[in-house]
Amino acid sequence: MHGLTALDLARIQFGFTVSFHILFPAITIGLACFLAFLEARWLRTQDPVYRTLYQFWIKIFSINFGMGVVSGLVMAYEFGTNWSGFSQFAGGITGPLLTYEVLTAFFLEAGFLGVMLFGWNRVGPGLHFFSTVMVALGTMISSTWILASNSWMHTPAGYAIVAGKVVPTDWLEVIFNPSFPYRLAHMVIAALLSTALFVAASSAWQLLHGRAVPAARKMLSLAMWMVLITAPIQAMVGDAHGLNTLKHQPAKIAALEGHWNTAAKDDKNGFPLIVFGIPDMEREETRYAIEIPRLGSLILTHSLDGQIRGLKDFPKEDRPNATVLFFTFRVMVGLGVAMIGFGLLGWALRRNGALYRSKAFLRLAVAMGPTGLIALLAGWMTTEIGRQPWVVYGLQRTRDAVSAHAAGPVALSLALFVVVYFVCFGVGIRYMLKLASAGPAPDAHPHPHPDDRPSYGPGSVVPAAIAAASAPQAMARHGHRES
Repeated sequence: MHGLTALDLARIQFGFTVSFHILFPAITIGLACFLAFLEARWLRTQDPVYRTLYQFWIKIFSINFGMGVVSGLVMAYEFGTNWSGFSQFAGGITGPLLTYEVLTAFFLEAGFLGVMLFGWNRVGPGLHFFSTVMVALGTMISSTWILASNSWMHTPAGYAIVAGKVVPTDWLEVIFNPSFPYRLAHMVIAALLSTALFVAASSAWQLLHGRAVPAARKMLSLAMWMVLITAPIQAMVGDAHGLNTLKHQPAKIAALEGHWNTAAKDDKNGFPLIVFGIPDMEREETRYAIEIPRLGSLILTHSLDGQIRGLKDFPKEDRPNATVLFFTFRVMVGLGVAMIGFGLLGWALRRNGALYRSKAFLRLAVAMGPTGLIALLAGWMTTEIGRQPWVVYGLQRTRDAVSAHAAGPVALSLALFVVVYFVCFGVGIRYMLKLASAGPAPDAHPHPHPDDRPSYGPGSVVPAAIAAASAPQAMARHGHRES
C-alpha cells in the first residue's frame, strides 16, 4: 500500500466494509417481505408448498440476518476510529438518526425475530404471522433511518452551524431532506429486485437439476413476477432520482455523464449521451467517446435541447472522479436494462407455457442471480464517490473528516479486515449459496392446518443448517425436519 495516505486507506477501508455489509441488508429486506408473503399464502390457501418454501428460505434469511448485524457493527466503530472529524462535526445529526434506528427497527426485529424463527407451533398462527410481518416492517424502518442519515450527507437541510459543529434546527427537514424519498425508494426496490433475482436463480438451478420441482416452479413463478414488476419501476424511480441529483449535485451528474463543457445559452443542439468513453481528469476530456446525439438531453432534462453544466464549470478541487463514476454508473444502468429484458422474456415464456421448460432461460436465470447485487454495489459506488470531495456535501470535505492517524495503523487494520471478512463472510456466503442450490427438501409430512405445525426448539435453525452442510445425505433422508 505504498504511496497511499491515511485518508486514502480510511476511505478504502470504509468502502470495503460497507460494500460487504450492504449485500446482507438488501437480501434481508427482500427475504423478510418474501417470507411474509409466503406465510400469508399458506394461511389463506393451506397449500403445503408455501409452508415448505417458508421453512426453506427462513434458514437462509437467519444466516444472512446474522451476518448483516455483525458487519454493520463494524462501521459504527469506524465512525469513531477513522472518521472522528466527521463525528465531531455532524454527530449532532447522524448520531440521533442512528439511535432512532436502534430504538425502533432493531428492537422491533429483535423482539419478534425469536418468535418468527422458533415459534412455528409455540404460538398461534396469527401471532406467528404477525411476528413475520413485524420483522419485515423492522427491516423497512431500519432502511428508512439509515437512508435518512445518508441522504442528509448528500443534501443537508434543517441545520445550523454553531461553534464549528452542525446542530439540528428542524428534524422534519433533516429526515425528509431533498434526496431522501428518492434514495429510500431506490434502495428498497433494489433490495426487492435483488432478492427476486436470487430466488429465481435458486429455483432455476433446482429445475435444471430436477430437484423439488413443485416448490421450485412456484419459486420461479413468484420471483419472475417480482422482476417483471419492480425492474421497470426501478428505472422510473432512477430517472426521478437523476433529476433530483441534477438539481442538488450537478457536478456528480456531469462526472457520470463524462460531460466537460457547458454549452452556450443559445445552443439548441442539446448534448449527446456518451455510451462509451474514458474520461480523463488531467486532459479534461472524454477520450474515445461513442455518442448518441441529443439522447443525453432527453434522458436528463426530458428535452431534446436541454443542457447541463459541464465539469469545467466547477473548480478542480470540487470535481468527483469522473473516470470511476462513468463506469460504475453504466454498470448499474446496463444491468438494470438487462433485468427489464429478463422480466419481459420470462413473461413471454410464461404466456407460451415454456417458463419452466426452457433450459436456455433457466441457465440465464442462474446467470442473472448476482446481477441485482452487482448493480446495487455499482449504484452505491456511484452515489458515494460522486459526493466527493465532500463527506457532507458543501459543508465538510472528506480530508477534514478523517482521524489524525498515521498511514501504518490504518493499513494494518485494513489488511486484517480483508482477511477476516473474506474468511468469515466468505464461509457464510458459500454456505448460503449451498443451501439455495440444494433447494427445499421434500415435505414428507404435510400439515394442512396451521395448528398442526411441527415444533422447532431454540437453536434449531443454525444447528440444522450446519448438519445439512456436513451431511447432505442425512438432510435428504430427513428433509421434513425443517427449521
